[in-house]
Amino acid sequence: MNSESSRTPVAKSSFSMDDFAKALEQHDYQFQKGQVVRGRVFQYESDGAYVDIGGKSAAFLPLNEVALQPVSDLSELLPLQEEQDFLIIQEQDAEGQVTISRRQLEIRQVWQHLTLMQENGQSVEVRVSGVNKGGVTVNVKGLRGFIPRSHLVERDNIEALKGQILTASFLEIDRDNNKLVLSNRLATRSAGFSQLELGQLVEGNITGIKPFGVFVDLDGINGLLHIKQVSQNYIESLPALFHSGQSIKAVIIDLDAGKGRVSLSTRVLENYPGEMLEKMEEVMASAEARANRVKNSP
Repeated sequence: MNSESSRTPVAKSSFSMDDFAKALEQHDYQFQKGQVVRGRVFQYESDGAYVDIGGKSAAFLPLNEVALQPVSDLSELLPLQEEQDFLIIQEQDAEGQVTISRRQLEIRQVWQHLTLMQENGQSVEVRVSGVNKGGVTVNVKGLRGFIPRSHLVERDNIEALKGQILTASFLEIDRDNNKLVLSNRLATRSAGFSQLELGQLVEGNITGIKPFGVFVDLDGINGLLHIKQVSQNYIESLPALFHSGQSIKAVIIDLDAGKGRVSLSTRVLENYPGEMLEKMEEVMASAEARANRVKNSP
């Protein structure tokens, strides 16, 4: 029987499973921008290197994405066939090739490390790279940071700071806006505070005299000798007793690192009320023995 149906060909699918698999190979969906991948460098080029990350095509690592610092020899940082981590910074092109970076992965890791340092109250060493009216720019583990002039210990001749290594603590870390602000002054103060303790005898120079007390510079840390802590006797006039620039020894009676305050006392050094008013030089000359007596008294 020669029926019409017997002559009709069986309809074929226009897109088979094999075709689907081949189409998937044209675009490897497992690689996305921002993803960290493992790979091995297998070929150097003048403008970068090719890296096998297990994709359809080799990934390309541009020369300027190799590291935070300038690279003169690729083989030192990227030995052939050594497995390393890379960050995908550009998804696949028409040939299926992705662009990767070690530099941006390092930047991500540095931001994370600095944030952790800030949370732990740690300071960091930075190199001054530039100077402007507002302060200095610094290199912070490869990142660009800024220290405002008001947060520098040396504020008068900041030009001399260029190239210098400074210790700094963190004021603001904003990775999204690439903002890194630090303080040299707070780090110095913090380091100084770690050397101080209650009952310790310290020596400094008077920097200011106010009606309520005397300010004393303790190697960059401000100490306050309140009028009531100068002597056991009533004091009528502090300017009659002290002058700016005068060297003075006193005992620490209170510490507040958070506010940067050190409270001092000379009245605890007196053998009798009013001795500081009558025989200050004698009290200062034997201050160490007097301070030890205070420390060892019940």
